[in-house]
Amino acid sequence: MARRVSLPSADDLFRPTADDAAPRDEKAAHAQQAAEQAAAEKAAGEARRTSGRVKHDEKMTVYVTSAELLELEQARLTLRARHGVVADRGRLVREAVALALEDLEENGADAAIVRRLNGEG
Repeated sequence: MARRVSLPSADDLFRPTADDAAPRDEKAAHAQQAAEQAAAEKAAGEARRTSGRVKHDEKMTVYVTSAELLELEQARLTLRARHGVVADRGRLVREAVALALEDLEENGADAAIVRRLNGEG
């Protein structure tokens, strides 16, 4: 006689996790606290740092052309072959964003990102 397998119910499968169970106000307070801490660190003169290889809480999708993706992959391979730097494409993008934001903060209207977005560079 075949035994029936017991499967979890939908409630068990779709139950909130510990992070999702936190009230929205608590999450907003945590986000505000993190922003204030980042501002305090910036005011203290610390350089902007990327998160590196950690579990990230947020996700952003960016669409690129096949040529841009190929250039990014070639840059990743160049960093590895010539400089011994091992980084995935996500880390390269986070580092590039950090550099652009740091330049914007330091140079304002003269930042490279401002010039490029205005079609000057």
